Formats: sequence, structure tokens, C-alpha cells
Amino acid sequence: MASSRTALRDTGREAAINAGRVAVALFLVVIALGVLSYRYYSLQIVEYERFLTQSDRNRVRLEAIPPKRGLILDRQGRLLATNIPSHRLSIVIERVSDLDALIKDLGALVELDENDLDSFNERRNRRRPYATVPLKLQLNDHEMARVGVNLHQLPGVAIEAQLTRHYPHGDLLSHVVGYVGRINESEASQIDEQSYRGTLHIGKVGVEKRYESVLHGKVGYQNIEANAHGRVLRVLDEESPSDGADLQLHLDLDLQRAAYDALGDQRGAVVAIDPSNGGILALVSNPSFDGNLFVNGISSKDYSALRDSTDTPLLNRAVQGQYPPGSTVKPMIGLAGLELGLVTPDTTVADPGWYQLPGDSRRYRDWILRIRGTGHAPNVDLRMAIAESCDVYYYDLARRMGIDDLASSLEPYGFGVRSGLDITSEQPGILPSTRWKRSRFDKPWYPGETLSAGIGQGYMLATPLQLAQATMVMANRGDSFVPSIVRRIGDLPVEGVSRPKVMASDDHWSAVIAGMMDVVHDRRGTAAAIGRNLPYTVAGKTGTSQVIGIAQDGVYDEDEIDERHRNHGWFIAFAPVDQPRIAVAVLAENGGGSSAAYPVARKVMDAWLLGASNAEESDDG
Repeated sequence: MASSRTALRDTGREAAINAGRVAVALFLVVIALGVLSYRYYSLQIVEYERFLTQSDRNRVRLEAIPPKRGLILDRQGRLLATNIPSHRLSIVIERVSDLDALIKDLGALVELDENDLDSFNERRNRRRPYATVPLKLQLNDHEMARVGVNLHQLPGVAIEAQLTRHYPHGDLLSHVVGYVGRINESEASQIDEQSYRGTLHIGKVGVEKRYESVLHGKVGYQNIEANAHGRVLRVLDEESPSDGADLQLHLDLDLQRAAYDALGDQRGAVVAIDPSNGGILALVSNPSFDGNLFVNGISSKDYSALRDSTDTPLLNRAVQGQYPPGSTVKPMIGLAGLELGLVTPDTTVADPGWYQLPGDSRRYRDWILRIRGTGHAPNVDLRMAIAESCDVYYYDLARRMGIDDLASSLEPYGFGVRSGLDITSEQPGILPSTRWKRSRFDKPWYPGETLSAGIGQGYMLATPLQLAQATMVMANRGDSFVPSIVRRIGDLPVEGVSRPKVMASDDHWSAVIAGMMDVVHDRRGTAAAIGRNLPYTVAGKTGTSQVIGIAQDGVYDEDEIDERHRNHGWFIAFAPVDQPRIAVAVLAENGGGSSAAYPVARKVMDAWLLGASNAEESDDG
């Protein structure tokens, strides 16, 4: 039996089959080892650099270090714009598997409004790979705590420390200092992306915008090592940023507050200039707004309230508001009449309270007519015409001068052009002439329009800044400077830039300034009410500009006119007369007349020349 079973087995064939199987297995093993060896060689040798780079990208990333924005200080070194520490909530998109779910989870921990989500989506579209994208720019302590304890369950989420712009004086300086805000899509397309890496804010208006390149600084960089969840493990190397330069302004915080308080609830503006160099000592537009609202994105409700307000708080009346200058231009026109030889200081004009052009039956009334029923005096000379603001005198002078000579005479004072002030959105006003009207309306100039221009009405428009600049020219007897806000950039002083001198003889300057002094110091002067107990000399000029026209036989009754249609009040002044230290222009919008403006100027001049304690004493007088 055993031999028969052995006879049935084919041991040779089995050995051949086993040998074949072993050969196939060995072949497969060799192939597998070859593939593994090739792959190992490829990974370690051929593609080493590529995979090392990918690995480093997951482990090491380059992050921008934003520079610290430069501070803004007043002339005494007091902070007007600073940076305060805060924290923001950010996300690394590449570390998140379900972004919508993550944002929903975060929304349960912190308050996320529509502006936050819109800004996040806008920023994520222009982000760099593995860069954090801010979701909420400012976390309060409670929000930080809630996110912090859940951070281990929130892959890709980071709480980042940052410096946030802050304006410690709220609405006191918003129109001059301005504010920063989030970089929008339009701005992102215009700025240098590398220069603003890691920066979310940019200057929007005012000094913040005008000096953006100086305040911003230069971005720095650091290589950081992170774990698989994006948490920073260590900083590998770093290039420090260059912080923005600090700006010191000519502006004085105490004077700014005095001007702001003096306006009170009155819509209007105050501009005060240092005649020695053109530095802006105070620039107030009322009503104002709090620039802090805009830093991290103003809510729709708050912005609508500002935008839709009938008081237009976003309008910088000091440099954007354009109003008829009224009688404030009379000293400049009077000086031009003297220089052109059309009048002398002793030339008189008959004043019945109205004026007629030759061959014209229309009567151009003097403002005094409705008060006295007659003129200022039977005959008025230049000094009285300035002190009592006689319209008839200037109707006659403007007619003899003609509109083009009148415009040419006012142009050197800065009317009709932007002053060059280092701030945004300044308007040029209008200095009308025959050429201007033909270009603007394609119509000829009429003689009656010249009379209106002679008292600062009609087409003529000026900003409070332009009138302050013109007052500086009067204070310096022809010398002036380009108005400037910034006094020093870092350690570098900013020198005043001279403007072309307004040429006139000393006698003519003295004649006009004597009339301006009578405005305040003579009992019949139009601003005599502020001259009582005045311990310094002032040369000033009142002005009233119409908002709506009054028919020839009509009567201006302030009580019957809507408040928004009442006359604007103006007052310009410089003091002390012999050695001017301040030139001021005050606008009282719809204030009814100059009586709403010159008390404001008195308080501003007192604050600057006497100090706060003396100012209070003089006000009581």
C-alpha cells in the first residue's frame, strides 16, 4: 500500500511547481523592494527639496509684523491720537475643514455682526496662504475668556494681540486730526500690498490721511514654527518693523477746547492762525463726531445717523464749507481802492442808506437803513465805512473798481483757490470775474453783480480757512504763509512756507487797520460789544451774509424766517495789533448776523492771549 501511494505522487512535478511559486514570490518581492527603493530614493534624493519646502510651509510660515503707527501730539506734546493694546479674533483658513460650521461656533461665543462677516469675506479673498484672516477686530475681556477656554476645540482659530488707534478727546479734534478705518477693496487695489501686510487700517480723512505715508511706518517680518493645528511654537528669526514717525501739530489743545466750547450748540467754524508762521492754532467745525466710531468699522445705524443728520456733522465747515464772506472782505477791497488811486483815506461818499447805479431805478440798500431809516452819516469816509460796515461806500467803490480789478485785488489774499493746508478735502471757494461767469454760465457780467461782490455777496464764496488766511495777511501788513497744521515730523521741524507779499504803502495799511480797530474799540463799531474791558488791542471786521434773497421792498424779519434760512454771521480779527500773535475767523452758520460770531472770537483770543483764568475774568466784565 505504501509503495502504491508513493507511486501515485509526482514529486518532480511538485518540486517544479514549488520552485515556480518561490520564483514568482521572489520576483514580486524584488519588484516591491525595487519600487520601495525607487520611491525612497525619489523622496529622499530627487524630490527632497520640494517635499522639504511643503513640509516647511506646514510647519514654518512667514508672518508680517505691522509697524506701530506714529502718534499725533499737540504743540505742548499732549496726545491727540495714540495706540492702545487690544486683541482680535482671527482664522487660518487652511487649518479649517468646515469654515461655515466654525464661524457658527464662534458666533455662539462672541458677537459677530454683518460688518464683521462682510469684512472677513472681503479680506479672505485677498489673503496670502496660511495668513491669519481677522474675523472680529476687537474682543472684550469676556469674549477673550470664552474663546480662550474653547480654543483647543477650534482648529485654525487664533487670538492675536494688536495696537488699535484711539482718539482720547473724542469729537473735539475729529475734523482736523481725522481718523483711520479698515482698508476697503478700493484702497487695497491702490496701496502697495507688501507695505501693508499685516495692517488692517489706513488714514481716511484729516491729518491721518494726509500724512499716511509718514505715520504708517515700514512692515517687519518673522518666520514662525507652528504645529499641525496652526498654534505658534516658536519664532525662528525676525526682521523688526520701522515704526511710523510721530507728528507734532501747531494746534494747541486748550485753545481748541476753548473754541469748541465757545461755539456751544451753534453750527459753525473757528480757525485760529499764528501770524508769525501760518501754523493752525485751532480748527473747529461744529457739530462734530467721534472718530473712534470709524476705527474698527462703524455700525450702519451710527453711520446713517451721521450721514442723514440735517446738521451735517461729517462736513468740515472750516475747510469744506463755502459761504458768502459778507463784509469781512471790505478791508481788503478798501486797501485795493487806496492802492489803485480810486479813493484816499479822506474820500467821502454820500450815504442816504441806499445806492443807485447811474440810469438804474433800483435801490441797493445799506443794512443800516432798516434800523435807522437813513444811512450811517451824511458823508462816510474809509475809516467809518470799515468801522460801521457801510455798504453804500463799498457799492460805490466796487462800481468804480470793476469786477475784474476787484477779483485781482482779492486773489493775493487766497480767495478762489485752495490754500495748500496739509489736510484733506479743502474747497477753493469762488472768486467771481467776467471770465469766471462766462466760463461757468456762458453769460455776461452785469453791473449790479459788481455791487454785490463789493460787499462779499452774490457769487463770491469763501471758507473760514480762507478768511483766517486773509486776516493773517492784514495782521502782517502783506506778509503771509501757507497755512500748516503739522509743526514737526519726528525730530524734523516743518518750516513755514512764505506766500507772495501783498504790496501796499504803510500809510494805506495804517488807514485800513485803523478802521478795523474802530470795529472793536469805537463805540459805534459793529463789534463794540466785545471791546469793553479788553486788555489788548484788536483789529477786526464783522460780516453778515444772506442765505436767501430779500425783495427790494421786502423786510428781513429773523423771527419769521426758518432757522436754516437765517443769515450767517462772520467775524475776523487779529491781536494784539502792534505785535499780532493770533488771527481768527469765526463763522456762525445761520446765526442771524455777526453778533453770534464776535463773542466766540473774543473767548478764543482771551484764551490764547490771557490764559484760562484771565479769560474767565474778562468774560465776566
